[in-house]
Amino acid sequence: MRYIKLRDLEVSRIGLGAMGMSHGYTGSGTDEAESIKTVHRALELGVTLIDTAEIYGPYTNEELLGRALKGRRDQVVVATKFGLVSHAGEGAWNLDSSPANLRTAVEGSLKRLGTDHIDLYYQHRVDPNTPIEETAGAVAELISEGKVRAFGLSEAGPDTIRRAHAVQPVTAVQSEYSLWTRGIEERILPVLRELNIGLVPFSPLGRGFLTGTVRSTDQFDASDFRRDNPRFSAENFQRNLALADEVQALASQVGATSAQVALAWLLAQGDDIAPIPGTKRVSRVEENTAADAITLTSEQINTLSSLPPAAGNTHTEAQAQMLER
Repeated sequence: MRYIKLRDLEVSRIGLGAMGMSHGYTGSGTDEAESIKTVHRALELGVTLIDTAEIYGPYTNEELLGRALKGRRDQVVVATKFGLVSHAGEGAWNLDSSPANLRTAVEGSLKRLGTDHIDLYYQHRVDPNTPIEETAGAVAELISEGKVRAFGLSEAGPDTIRRAHAVQPVTAVQSEYSLWTRGIEERILPVLRELNIGLVPFSPLGRGFLTGTVRSTDQFDASDFRRDNPRFSAENFQRNLALADEVQALASQVGATSAQVALAWLLAQGDDIAPIPGTKRVSRVEENTAADAITLTSEQINTLSSLPPAAGNTHTEAQAQMLER
């Protein structure tokens, strides 16, 4: 496994998104033993960046990760997020990045993760009711106290990134980025590179579509959020399936899986990028991390880059309202 730096924070070139172990996908939360084995296998393979958030569950994903990392904490760059749980009474899925809420959030995350510090602490979504300068200042205080090592933003726009960075240097921005979700390339990536901020792409495999294993939404149970995702709707599914098949065709030429080729394409976009493909299975973490050893030719990269965009928005209307672009 190769390693890169997100600003000054060294991480594995490929990380692990832990969300699906507890939240959001078919089978989430049903096999803790396998999820813990997956975390341990990732560490054996050289993965150091593991991503979670207090909203995942809520809380249960951080608790799971805390159990998985017991006795292994020093091997991991732990990233978690605040701001999608209002601890003052409104509860989960309510934006609140006020300094007071942040204070409550960090203490809860530290306890659940079983640690005395968080390596990378992200604002999960920009809170329009709290100036980003106040949030960044509150994180700066946590850094000075040793409870947080580095500050991150998730799905923030250029102006927010600049304003936050002026108060407390931003180490990484997390945003959806993949072979067919490329909206950040024009406005976000140039700002990150100007300011020496790393990029951590989530959903680098298109919420499973780019693995080639999703052939029907009948595979999803009632708890799977993809049932409401526009890209998986009846009018978009078949078109996107055809795109996934094109990735599979090139993967066959390379002698790799679709997931590995999709990740290799993403890694080829820069040495300041550390994607966090999510999984709850040992076999998948082995497959995903092996993508680090794949080098695509310029012709193969161009072929993949020339694929048409996926059909449908990558978020529901309600989710999209929480994004900055």
